[in-house]
Amino acid sequence: MKPVCPILFLTRPEAQSCRFADEFRARFGAGWPVVIAPLSEIVRLDPALPAEPPAHVVFTSENAVAAFAALSPDRTALAWCVGPRTEAAARAAGFATRLGPGDGAGLARSIASDPLVRQVLYPRPVHAAGDIPGALESAGIETVPVVVYDQREQPFSGAASAVLAGPVPVLLPLFSPRSARLAEKAARGATAPLLIAAISPAAAAEARELSARRMVIAARPDGDAMLDALGALIAAAKTG
Repeated sequence: MKPVCPILFLTRPEAQSCRFADEFRARFGAGWPVVIAPLSEIVRLDPALPAEPPAHVVFTSENAVAAFAALSPDRTALAWCVGPRTEAAARAAGFATRLGPGDGAGLARSIASDPLVRQVLYPRPVHAAGDIPGALESAGIETVPVVVYDQREQPFSGAASAVLAGPVPVLLPLFSPRSARLAEKAARGATAPLLIAAISPAAAAEARELSARRMVIAARPDGDAMLDALGALIAAAKTG
């Protein structure tokens, strides 16, 4: 009997989930079943910004770029960006950029290695992974955090819950520790076999209560590595 095709189950905000679904189908096949069930919604905030424009700004997501760019027309700061997608968004918004290695800790090390950086502005979400301010402050760099967007929790739809209660295996990529926590809470009691791709060991640890049939941790904290991890899960599912 032909193996049942697992369902790709995406819990990121709508725009990011749709883009990842396109990338997944480009690699694994256009007909692959996908359920988009965001567990959070991006909501931009309206904080006060420092009166003096910063010389350096730190971006750890495309959402941070968009939210900050909407708050300030100034583009004179050098934008330090965690990875290629964030850098592309910052360039499109009009910033000169420096590209980090793909994770927050590595980005902080890159910034700290530049002797010209004495102060940075850090437009951040309400829920941030890692401690960039702590890492930079310990390196002697004054860090001014500004909370520019929220990731507001929302429940699964009835249709999404039905998928998790069904018999078909579910491919569940988890892109952050917080995403894993939200998924663990929302999918508690799921009976569908869960095949989890975690973006980091920290995300994997937060998903430990989900009782995954299989879990793979991505080799790097980026989209391509997550696709690789999902590919490994698909291959393992085919062989049983």
